[in-house]
Amino acid sequence: MIIDRRSILKMTTAAVAAPAILRAHDALASSGTVKVFAWQDYIQPNIAEKFQNDTGITLELTTFGSNDEAESTVKANGGKGFDLVFPSITNSTNYIDGDGETYFAEVPADVNTGAVIPSFLRDSATLGGQFNGKQILLPFDWGTEGVTLNRGALDIADADISFGDLWRPEAAGKAAFRQKSVIMGTGLYLDAIGEVPSNRMLDVYKSEDDARRVWGAVTKWMLERKENFGAFWNNATEATSAFKEAGCVIGQTWDTTGLLLNREDASYVYRAPKEGIITWLDSFGILRESENKEQAVAFMNFMLQPEVGGMFANNTGYNSAVAGSAEYASEEFKRQFNEVYTPEVLSNMWWWQADTPFFAPIRNEFVEIITNA
Repeated sequence: MIIDRRSILKMTTAAVAAPAILRAHDALASSGTVKVFAWQDYIQPNIAEKFQNDTGITLELTTFGSNDEAESTVKANGGKGFDLVFPSITNSTNYIDGDGETYFAEVPADVNTGAVIPSFLRDSATLGGQFNGKQILLPFDWGTEGVTLNRGALDIADADISFGDLWRPEAAGKAAFRQKSVIMGTGLYLDAIGEVPSNRMLDVYKSEDDARRVWGAVTKWMLERKENFGAFWNNATEATSAFKEAGCVIGQTWDTTGLLLNREDASYVYRAPKEGIITWLDSFGILRESENKEQAVAFMNFMLQPEVGGMFANNTGYNSAVAGSAEYASEEFKRQFNEVYTPEVLSNMWWWQADTPFFAPIRNEFVEIITNA
């Protein structure tokens, strides 16, 4: 991975001259409909209303809660029924049809790709943004998985927070996590303490044998401590409910879970574990079978405006991949960003890699074991 993380921080949080994002409106569709398939918290009412008011295009929004749900829906429909989808960029290889072709179209020339933070656009090629040398997905936002902690119930200093804290005796029955993620976070912890060597979990991408060796050992270790299982989550709503309704006091969560909880109650904090915060990159692209390509282009260009990127960040707590968007983010968002993403954290990030053919199937085997324990 060659993403320059310090450049990302600078482009995201500092004053950036806004690119000429309005050139896309020169050919903006002013009527019709666009059918968007996005993560459930991405396109909130203020963004949807602004899009429709600014463009005159009707937005038909369908949401999903996981990459698996998005992929299975697109495949079941043969790549039809939607104009634009928001997959995690590392999952792009899962959007291949029976003929070995991607369900996504090449990004049209009139999409304002120059609005994307340059390092994201550059490195998206190796993360899954290109297919057969053609750009099919554009970086849209990025975020992390770390530890959400209720300090009123379990007080751990920032410097000491670890993925291993989910397995403390004090967290028995009160730890929340997504199964497919916790085996990565716990794996990073077990690698750090020398319990399960894994080259910082990069071995699970190396070969089928390595993936089974590492995940098998991590799963066995977790099941020996399954009394700590408090709540499983698979989407943003479930993650929040794990704390507010199921009584969890610690969890491995997306950043938005902890940051939004913190806005309601300062006892909750979201922090980077010392093993390295897990970092992801989401994207969006137009489906090959889109029936409203002109409107889909207009939607992409609308979302690539810094003002809209700032609205998105304020709504969700995620970080926009649009250059200059932080200028439009709230002071609260900037405060939380600076609290979490210190220079030390940014120098120790762990990035999800592009899926290998065996990665998801083998991981799913161990996810099922954990779920049924």
